[in-house]
Amino acid sequence: MIHLYLGLLLFSFLTTSILVVPFINLLYKLKFQRQKQKTLDFQNKRTPIFDKFHSQKSGTPVGGGLLIIAAVIVLFAILFPILKFSKIFISSNYQIDKELLVIFFTFISFGLLGLYDDINKFFGFQKTGFFGLKMIHKLFLQIFLATAISMFIYFGLGINFIYVPFLGAISLGLFYIPVSILIITGFSNFFNITDGLDGLSCGLLMIALFAFWFLSSNSLDTPISVFLALWLGALVAFLYFNVFPARIWLGDVGSLSFGATIAVIALLLGKIVPLLIVGSPFIIEGLTSAIQMLSKKYLGRKIFPAAPIHLTLQQIGWEEPKIVTRAWLAGIILAIFGLWLGLN
Repeated sequence: MIHLYLGLLLFSFLTTSILVVPFINLLYKLKFQRQKQKTLDFQNKRTPIFDKFHSQKSGTPVGGGLLIIAAVIVLFAILFPILKFSKIFISSNYQIDKELLVIFFTFISFGLLGLYDDINKFFGFQKTGFFGLKMIHKLFLQIFLATAISMFIYFGLGINFIYVPFLGAISLGLFYIPVSILIITGFSNFFNITDGLDGLSCGLLMIALFAFWFLSSNSLDTPISVFLALWLGALVAFLYFNVFPARIWLGDVGSLSFGATIAVIALLLGKIVPLLIVGSPFIIEGLTSAIQMLSKKYLGRKIFPAAPIHLTLQQIGWEEPKIVTRAWLAGIILAIFGLWLGLN
């Protein structure tokens, strides 16, 4: 089947490559562009370090995640039925319709939440400031969606376990639901926070998806493998235009969706431990941002010069391409380690 998956990846790459430049031009026409930022942190205070390194990026089109989501959905809707009718052997760990429902509900619902946030940022900017939706409102909606998804995974698919390397499957019972909510919500936010440098989040996601693509193929889960192949192809085409200096950014429509979706893929495969390893760059970015926020609120001082951690690295003199490239290298090693654990 690997030759089929590689073909799907290439087809998705070519299709998205054809569409991405017209899509960038459309975003310019719609003025769906990054605004000059005035209020940046959770207390609506200026962040000079961010301004210093990123003020020149205002005007860059935002919303590339919408193109990737649309491309994957359309290609999957066309190609997967063809595969089913072509007498190609299709296997799945769960009922295919239910498995696809939870994947695409996550992919689309978190994308719509992010799109709404993006629209608030760019077209309601004078009212909302840079952040669009208030943090507490966005978090509430993320938890609501994650709860619906987690309950469907538990009750609809009957998943209540995580696989721990060298120990095997461990049943969590009903406790699986809050664990799942935490993982989905956490990765949605962590990925969103990581999407702050050109090519950083998408490059790390590309590496992580390759790891989970291998794990899904090893688990003989055809729907997930096909979905990941199409997602990877579209992502690589987008990344060509997202590397420094970026011509297009994901926007929340992509970052909220992609973080939540990779978490759901890991839950469906039972590979939570590999997710924590492969996704540790996202976790580090998110935790440093959370620690900084809490320390300023409750201690009255900053723990880091700037947060998330990529801003601290810029502050101490690392250039943006160096940070991104070294993060990718770390991501490759972590992906290999995560794969090694996931196969044990």
